[in-house]
Amino acid sequence: MAFSIKKDEQTEDRQNGSTYPLWLTAVTWVVAVLMIGLMGFSLFQYFSGRSLLAFINSPSNQEIITDISTLPDFIPTKVFESVERSTNPDTVLPVGSRKEVVEYTVASGDSLFGIAKQYEVEPESVLWANTDTLNDDPHLISVGERLKIPPVDGILYLWKEGNKLEEVAGKYNASVEDILLYPGNDLDLSNPTIEPGTILMIPDGWRPLQPWVIPVSAGNDAGVTAQIAGPGSCSPSGGSYGTYSFIWPTPYYGQVSGNDYWSGHQAIDAQCFQGDSIFASDSGVVIYSGPISGGYGNLVAIDHQNGYLTLYAHLSGFNVACGQSVGQGQVVGFCGSTGNSTGAHLHFEVRQNGGFVNPWYVLQ
Repeated sequence: MAFSIKKDEQTEDRQNGSTYPLWLTAVTWVVAVLMIGLMGFSLFQYFSGRSLLAFINSPSNQEIITDISTLPDFIPTKVFESVERSTNPDTVLPVGSRKEVVEYTVASGDSLFGIAKQYEVEPESVLWANTDTLNDDPHLISVGERLKIPPVDGILYLWKEGNKLEEVAGKYNASVEDILLYPGNDLDLSNPTIEPGTILMIPDGWRPLQPWVIPVSAGNDAGVTAQIAGPGSCSPSGGSYGTYSFIWPTPYYGQVSGNDYWSGHQAIDAQCFQGDSIFASDSGVVIYSGPISGGYGNLVAIDHQNGYLTLYAHLSGFNVACGQSVGQGQVVGFCGSTGNSTGAHLHFEVRQNGGFVNPWYVLQ
């Protein structure tokens, strides 16, 4: 009964409006007003893009300083150390930034392919720039020789009396406009007078290469279809046949130490060191074992009697004789640097039916 009486009294108090004190009601209203004001100020900053700090420090509230001499001296409270960069005269320039022809002195172990890569031009461009000494043969580089390195890919051309731009451009599959606009040529576009003896850069110009190769002719004896002229040549009959699969001919699988396969070098220079064993890439019969002219040095050639022929050049010594049958993987000679070579490596060629094959296409 007591519970029901107290409940009736609370109900009566709410009806009379005397449940909450007056001070609590006032505080509630003040908080509500402040929240509404804060919300409005936030909306003002959002849409106006001005912060409270910027608003307070606006020119209307602060004197603008126009005389910098009145500013106080700035004394940093912390010393920051910077990174010092010294001038490096050997900085590698970006591709195309060099406009001049430079000379490079061939060092031991160099290859034309590697030199071209160092200067970010194609090896053909280096061959074309040095036709008078290399005669389109990358094997003819020698230690101490100075090579001209063009600034970009194309043809370095020595202007002759009576030359015409249209004829020169046509000869090297280039455009007159490219020759005129190339900044390294420094030509007057309105009157491009070129004196005889001037060296012009023909950007992106090209001509067919005449690569030097060992000529292989057909043999007379049955079973052997190839013959190479020279003191180490023979024309045997019979012998082992190839398997149509080729293994890497040096101990360092997949490693190239000089020229790779390209239009002026239809072989790969496989890495090896002086005296390393050189292996027959496939079974066959030896048709050449001995020295040969033309830059190859000591050479072993194997006819696989299935249309394929492999050549192993720059050897320091031999382990097979001409006419001998060999099995795949058999040691045929030893790594060296004979002939036109700047360091020990194996010049390895693959030919098929008289034509060159990129060794990468057939090697396992």
